[in-house]
Amino acid sequence: QVHVVESGGGLVQPGGSLRLSCAVSGSSLDRNAIAWFRQAPGKEREGVSYIRSDGSSYYVDSVKGRFALSRDNAKNTVYLQMSSLKPDDTGIYYCAARGVLYPGWGTLLESEYYYWGQGTQVTVSS
Repeated sequence: QVHVVESGGGLVQPGGSLRLSCAVSGSSLDRNAIAWFRQAPGKEREGVSYIRSDGSSYYVDSVKGRFALSRDNAKNTVYLQMSSLKPDDTGIYYCAARGVLYPGWGTLLESEYYYWGQGTQVTVSS
């Protein structure tokens, strides 16, 4: 069974930085695509970025250049480094995982991900 646990959320001022962690157990990262989603208050959940099993990544335009994904295969953990944070980045951030058949696979379609974490709150406010 695969388990996903997010951590690292908190309160940060606009322009600040925060690093979220997504610890995966039960399957190795080189066999999974890992995606980040977020849900702002009163809004639907939206995709933010994902990292493919081969280590390449994708970002939506609203976070491109500000957010960066990395992973530590030894710790089986994916990191989302968020910089130049804006109040619009506020929300609950979720990590999701799915085993893939080929390394180039990745998507921000929620229904494609089998395993989800409980979410971590990020608040950007002065």
